[in-house]
Amino acid sequence: MLRKPIEAALFDMDGLLLDTEALYIQAMQAAARRLEREMPLTLCHSMVGIPGRECNLMIEAFYGEGFSIDEFRGHFSANIRELLDERIPVKPGAVELLDYLETRGVPCAVATSAGRATAEHHLARAGLLGRFQALATRDDVTHAKPEPDVYLEAARRLGVAPARCVAFEDSNVGLTAAHAAGTMAFFVPDIVAPLPEVRGKAVRVLDDLHEARRILEAML
Repeated sequence: MLRKPIEAALFDMDGLLLDTEALYIQAMQAAARRLEREMPLTLCHSMVGIPGRECNLMIEAFYGEGFSIDEFRGHFSANIRELLDERIPVKPGAVELLDYLETRGVPCAVATSAGRATAEHHLARAGLLGRFQALATRDDVTHAKPEPDVYLEAARRLGVAPARCVAFEDSNVGLTAAHAAGTMAFFVPDIVAPLPEVRGKAVRVLDDLHEARRILEAML
């Protein structure tokens, strides 16, 4: 099933390691209501895995002339800070998978559409930042997901060829990026299901990161 040997593991962050996507949606919908607008779930789901700058353009295009993206972002930022104030929840199986990879000496990196400051803050608050040997963010590359740049950069920072990396993603744009980079990419759905054309690019669609650990235990 996998090209051996596996020399590194690459991870998306939001929705894959951190259980934050539903909180982002909650914060966005509340921000829209403050501006007397409704934000449908279809729009929210279309932004899963997309960097913030690109999301801003999508939101502006959806609401059209007269919509203040600056006001929206202000309300959203306040909302998400409040939601994440106490803790940042970790997805089931994430710690156990990282523990297993550590015991096998497999280096790990994060490849995220978030900016560096956000990624470092969230991973630190979740107690995961020190678990990774490298971090590649939207700030480190020219092109965001679904382009492969951030996965290529994460592999480069580990000094491992992408073809020798397993990657874990929860979004269609992210899986597309990981596949385009040449990694062995697994889809672990969170908010959105894999599109048929994306499912075909995944090594396998998994229920959660516990299943990911069991698969790697059989491979490493």
